[in-house]
Amino acid sequence: MQFNLLETNKNQFPKILIAACIVVLAACAPVSDNTAVQSVAVRDSSSALELVAAEAAGMDTSRLDRVTAAMQGFVDDGLLAGVVTMAARDNKIVHFESVGYRDLEAQAPMTNDAIFRIYSMSKPITGVALMVLYEEGKFRLADPVEMYLPELKDLQVYAGEDENGNMITEPQNHKMTIRELMSHTGGLTYGIFAQSAVDTQYQENELLSTDLTLQEFTSRLGSIPLKHQPGSLWEYSVSVDVQGYLVEKLAGQSFGEFLEERIFDPLGMTDTDFHVPEEKVSRFAQVYNYDDSGELQAAEIFDGANFLEDPVFESGGGGLVSTAMDYMRFSQMLLNGGELDGVRILAPLTVDLMHRDQTPPGMGGAMSGLGGTSFGLDFAIIEDPVEAEGYSTGEYYWGGAAGTWFWIDPVEELVFVGMIQQTGSRMPDVRSTSKRLIYQSIMEPNGI
Repeated sequence: MQFNLLETNKNQFPKILIAACIVVLAACAPVSDNTAVQSVAVRDSSSALELVAAEAAGMDTSRLDRVTAAMQGFVDDGLLAGVVTMAARDNKIVHFESVGYRDLEAQAPMTNDAIFRIYSMSKPITGVALMVLYEEGKFRLADPVEMYLPELKDLQVYAGEDENGNMITEPQNHKMTIRELMSHTGGLTYGIFAQSAVDTQYQENELLSTDLTLQEFTSRLGSIPLKHQPGSLWEYSVSVDVQGYLVEKLAGQSFGEFLEERIFDPLGMTDTDFHVPEEKVSRFAQVYNYDDSGELQAAEIFDGANFLEDPVFESGGGGLVSTAMDYMRFSQMLLNGGELDGVRILAPLTVDLMHRDQTPPGMGGAMSGLGGTSFGLDFAIIEDPVEAEGYSTGEYYWGGAAGTWFWIDPVEELVFVGMIQQTGSRMPDVRSTSKRLIYQSIMEPNGI
């Protein structure tokens, strides 16, 4: 069956966008808002993340300017409404620019503090939250998920259909583990990319509805067989939403409260949340796609309604909004081995564990088609830069369905965050373009 976003219940849109983010695996005023750069630098003057001349971090300012020029070119060509790009090296911000418009119709310029729907860039944050509890001894990665979530106890596995079209199931050859849950190898799916009987049941049970609580979502999920045997196949899935519920159960508080207390507040991520409060709506970026003639248009199906009030469903897989600066602070914490500004979120070895390959040898599925790329605990990882068309072994990354993207390069001590709000087939290749231009700006490389 063909899955049509336009014909889907509005309550399902945010999660559908989350699922659509699998495309990130294939990549990785219309003038710069220098005032915004200055104000952020002042605000964070006590932080390691202060704005400096690129040369102070072994990079070339004139070459970094090419990033801004390229993004402006996409805007001028009518391919993007607006973009925020940000890069840091050696704990110093070397590039922070915005071009184009936050809202084309209103001619509201894009600014560095614009708020974006980050969709699946929520996933690494959820993974970090769960690993905070891992460090506290709340679970082991080898533990069965059902040990903590009885809603998923004794799941059967899809094994085909009989001559009458009835689903045939078999027992799990082993219980889905938390490691498999965090690496998209647990047998779950999103229910919208294929036409198996399991995908149909996901749709019939409205698992993508935002009207469900995390507990209700997990209970419905527990009534549907796994699509694959655990550990047999990599398939992008609702597993990170399950992780959010697991955080709730292990922490004894709501997922949102845990994120606020243990990650957002400590890291100074003041604009990251499951909704945009009224006083910040003026900074909320409009989502765009393309009409039949290829022109940019406001995407009504993603009108942001579910982001303007506290949601029922706190989606760990894709429910957060954030800013470039907030996500940079989160990413820099990871590059620093779990610490930023004297605040420690995770131990260095835990962060290292998260961006190590967690998939079994010879793993099939979508990940197998991405040469040189593996998957850790809620991150994709470049294992072979030549085959993956990357630059450094061990780079880890992800992206969001409305175009946001980031990567962390431990070799070059580099973090990049890019923010757009756009979907559609004419999307320019901002990810590979930005990567090429960032790396050609490094004059003092660590990796050679």
